[in-house]
Amino acid sequence: MRGMVHIYCGNGKGKTTTAVGLAVRAAGAGRRVIFAQFLKSGDSSEIGVLGNTEGITVVHCNTIRGFFSVMTPEERMQAAKDYSEMLRQVIEMSRDADMLVLDEAVASCNLGVINEAELCEFLRNRPENMEVVLTGRNPSGNLLALADYVTEMKKHKHPYDEGIPARRGIEF
Repeated sequence: MRGMVHIYCGNGKGKTTTAVGLAVRAAGAGRRVIFAQFLKSGDSSEIGVLGNTEGITVVHCNTIRGFFSVMTPEERMQAAKDYSEMLRQVIEMSRDADMLVLDEAVASCNLGVINEAELCEFLRNRPENMEVVLTGRNPSGNLLALADYVTEMKKHKHPYDEGIPARRGIEF
C-alpha cells in the first residue's frame, strides 16, 4: 500500500486532534507510529495517552520551553538547532515506522526552526508505504504540492476570542 502525505492546516481548532485520531487509528490497526511534536512543551493532554499506546512512540524536544514569540534571539537560535536535530532524529527513527506525525512542522518551517527544504526532501524520498502527517498554519506551496490530502480547519467562532483561556483536556 502506497503511503500518502496529509496536511491539516488552518486557523481553526482540530489540527493536532485530527492527527492524534489518525495515529490512534493506525496503531489500532497494528501499525507503528512515530508522533513528534514541534513548538510544544510535551505536556499537552494527548501525550500521556499516546505514550502509553502500544505501537506509538512519542518524541518532543525537552530543551525548549515557552512560546517562540517571546523567546530571545539566542533562544530562537537554540530552538532552531534543537528542533532541526529532532527532525533528523525522527526521520531516522521513522524508517521502520508505518506512520510519521510531525505536529506543528508547518509552523516550524514558517518560523525557520526546521528547514523546509530538508523536510520536502524527506517527503519526496520517504519509504513508499509510509504515511506522513503534518500539522500547522499556512503551509507553503512546496508542502502543499507534496501532499495527497490537505484539510483546512476554519475557525468561525472560538471561546478564546471571548477571553476564555485554553482548557486542559479540550484545547491542550
